Amino acid sequence: MNEQEQIAVKKAGRRLWGLFHRACAEYNLLADGDHVLIGLSGGKDSLLLTELLGRQQRIYRPAIRVTAVHVRISERKYLTDLTYLERFCEEAGVPLLVRDTHIEGEEKKSPCFLCSWYRRKALLQVAQEEGCNKIAFGHHQDDVLQTYLMNMIYVGRATSIPPILTLDKMPLSLIRPLWYMTEADIRAYAVLRGYQTQKVVCEWEDQTNRRKMRDLLRTMEAINGDVRSSLVHAIQRQSE
Repeated sequence: MNEQEQIAVKKAGRRLWGLFHRACAEYNLLADGDHVLIGLSGGKDSLLLTELLGRQQRIYRPAIRVTAVHVRISERKYLTDLTYLERFCEEAGVPLLVRDTHIEGEEKKSPCFLCSWYRRKALLQVAQEEGCNKIAFGHHQDDVLQTYLMNMIYVGRATSIPPILTLDKMPLSLIRPLWYMTEADIRAYAVLRGYQTQKVVCEWEDQTNRRKMRDLLRTMEAINGDVRSSLVHAIQRQSE
């Protein structure tokens, strides 16, 4: 990496680090004594999340511990290089666990729902086994806005992904430190840092309603360049 590339990485990294801290500060995502479990799929978002939380745990305040878990579902064809994840986590100073699971006879439900359900179930189990009080997900601003549009159009509810959600049935909170970051910014940083892409991606990735919402959001941005800011403010006001 030449000097110009190093400068570009540092500049992009400072921007994302600032957005990470903005979300953590505004929504009290982290506190002294937290043990945070990262859902590490191997995509760019979860890799960035691991890098940032690994960096945060090396800072005195708040004093946190971080563990990553990579969940593999036997019925799904997507594949991540486990050796790469192990090396990435070692460099970030984050212990890595691997959990294998499978889907049990619910073929009538959508593949995306089943994948999400069983992945979430595995994360909750690992969090309890490891004594974690928080689970961190790599959802970014595009995920937040697409979910907001999808819920309004298909469900009739103006709701989205919250930065933090405290569960009722167990002592766990779900946090999303990338809440203020755009997918474009994360993608650009991933290229600069040389993040390795997944070896096999999800076969349904381009066949979901979320892809339609991605296209809708682009259309809305063409109409109003500030539509993202407007939607974020709407979500924040409703949550208040």
